[in-house]
Amino acid sequence: MERRVVAGLGALAGAAVLGVWILLTDDGKPDDAVASGPVVLANVAVPASLSANAQIGEKAFNSRCIACHGPNASGIDGAGPPLIHKIYEPSHHGDESFQRAVAVGVRSHHWRFGDMQPQDGFSRADVTYIIAYIRELQRHNGIN
Repeated sequence: MERRVVAGLGALAGAAVLGVWILLTDDGKPDDAVASGPVVLANVAVPASLSANAQIGEKAFNSRCIACHGPNASGIDGAGPPLIHKIYEPSHHGDESFQRAVAVGVRSHHWRFGDMQPQDGFSRADVTYIIAYIRELQRHNGIN
């Protein structure tokens, strides 16, 4: 009989600990990744209009870059960093760094997403348009 009481108290204590853990870690909202798809890493304000070059760049960006770098270059958790971030301001990562990243890839050095592989199918002109798009978004978000 004593074993049953001890086992019952142990089970009750375990359930209480589990209940407290759930209350402290669950806010009652659905998980963002499940509820709405990939979790973006930056809130990016989009300007009301883009220059003609940035519009071309947006289309090129959305053709492939969006898969890892997210909508409006906001980054995707577990996939790729936000490009609308102070790390990518022109004085730290100039336009040529974007050209090189696309042409030859880049080793991971600021983030833990892993290395970026070269991206075939983009000309230097294509990347120049993509850079125009990224730079306009950056400026609109206070990154100069």
